[in-house]
Amino acid sequence: MTTEKRSLGVVAAMPQEIAPVLARIKGFRQDTLAGRNLYRFPVDGRPVFMIESGMGPEHAAAATRALIAHAAPEALVNFGFGGAVLPGLEVAELVLAERVFHLDGDALSELPPPDPALATLASEHCCKVGVQLRRGGFVTASAIKNKREMASRIGAATPLPLLEMETAAVLQEAQQAGIPLFALRSVSDAADEELGFAIEDFCDAELNLSPWRVALAIAKRPLLVPQLIRLSGNTRKAGRTLALAVELTLQAFARES
Repeated sequence: MTTEKRSLGVVAAMPQEIAPVLARIKGFRQDTLAGRNLYRFPVDGRPVFMIESGMGPEHAAAATRALIAHAAPEALVNFGFGGAVLPGLEVAELVLAERVFHLDGDALSELPPPDPALATLASEHCCKVGVQLRRGGFVTASAIKNKREMASRIGAATPLPLLEMETAAVLQEAQQAGIPLFALRSVSDAADEELGFAIEDFCDAELNLSPWRVALAIAKRPLLVPQLIRLSGNTRKAGRTLALAVELTLQAFARES
C-alpha cells in the first residue's frame, strides 16, 4: 500500500510573479479558494497548492490561513519580487530570507527566522545547477517606502535587505500553524531606483491594480512613463530567474521524504 505524500503550499501576491512559474509547470489545474486564484499541480509525486494572495500583509495573511486550512501543507514557500535597499544587489538576483522584519508604521520589529533547514536545502539544490541564492533580510511594509530612509534605519542590522509587502504576514501564519516556511525574492528594482509613486496611485483600497488609476496617474505625471517601462522590463527579467528558482526549490522539497 502506498501513502500519498503530504502537500506543499505556495503563496505569491501577484499574477506577474506567478505566471512565469506556471509557464514552467505542465498540467496545473486552476480553481478558487476564499475568492483567490488557486493552482494545483504535482512535483515529483507531491501535490502542490499555490495561492495568489493579492498585495499587502493583510491579503497575504488571509490567503495563507485559507491555504493552510485547505491543504494542510507540510511546508510553505513564499516568493515574489523585492526592492533592494542597499547597494550590492542587481535586478533579477535571487535572495532567500534569513531574517524577516515587519514595518508597522514607524515601528520596525524582527520576527523569528524562517526555517533554516529549508533554506539550506533549497540553496544547495539550486547551487547544483548554477543558480545562486544569496542570503538576506526581508522588510515587510504595507506601502512603498523611501529606500534611503530605510537604509538609515536598518543600517548594518541585516545583509542584503529587501523591501516587500507580504513575507512577514505569511511567516506569522506559518509559525502559528507550526509549518516551516522558506521565503525567496527576486530583485525587481536596485537600491538606486527610488520608486516615484505610491501604491495608492495605481491600486484601489483593497490593493488591487486599477487600470483607470494607472491611466490617471500617468496622465497627471507623464514623467512616470520611463520608470514604468524600465520596471516592466525589470520584472520580466526578475520573473524568469524567480520562476526557475521556485521550480528547483519545489523539486528539492518534494524529494524530501
